[in-house]
Amino acid sequence: MNPQAPPFQHPFKPRLQRGAVLPLIWLALGSAALAEIAARSVPAAIVVDLQHGLWERGSLEAAAGIAGARTSVIARTADFSATAVGAALDAGVAAVLAPLVDSADDARVLARASRYPPQGRRSGGGVRPLLAGVDSMLAANQQVAVGAMIETALGAQNAEAICAVEGIDFIFIGTGDLQLSMPEAGPGQLKACCARIRDIAHQQGLPCGLFTSDAEAARQAFAEGYELAVVANDIGLAARGFAQAMQSARS
Repeated sequence: MNPQAPPFQHPFKPRLQRGAVLPLIWLALGSAALAEIAARSVPAAIVVDLQHGLWERGSLEAAAGIAGARTSVIARTADFSATAVGAALDAGVAAVLAPLVDSADDARVLARASRYPPQGRRSGGGVRPLLAGVDSMLAANQQVAVGAMIETALGAQNAEAICAVEGIDFIFIGTGDLQLSMPEAGPGQLKACCARIRDIAHQQGLPCGLFTSDAEAARQAFAEGYELAVVANDIGLAARGFAQAMQSARS
């Protein structure tokens, strides 16, 4: 084994370029087997949702190892704390995506939680990071991609400051929570808000994505200049598939 090999086989950071098209599959149901099936379609990355999903530490480790053999794995962390971010990275994911980043201070906490000292305050350890030794663990320090989710009215207001924080590699807009935080905004206003965040991210040289519900919405996002979008999520696919099967059987 290469002593400098990172704990993940498919780094995500080199793929983060302006103008890239990065289709994502989003998994919340906590199934490593489903992650393996999803990885066979070779998306740009699989997002494992640790904030709202049903994942436990063991299933996360399994998914990162199995799916990570075919594609990049991103952990949407429970929050941007050192504990949440460090635990996800210890599983061997190639990137973290932290929710509810509302300010530059939040973004700095996230960036520092993602790096070992002296650049940050991530704790050294973890089964997978240490498989190839301490040198390999430290070599991966700069290969981890760090994404900040802007998904509130306050985060949108502070988008320029968030995007300027050193150590943030990409921006992802949480469209559902953004809508919840702007209850009076109509669809046009929400779309304009997302476009403004996208443009600010691009001005800072950062790719920008947003949560989309299906492949058609993802294609539209790519056409509008977003680099990342969700082409499928396990809950939506399962719900639609079961409903369609029952409808077909009854007809």
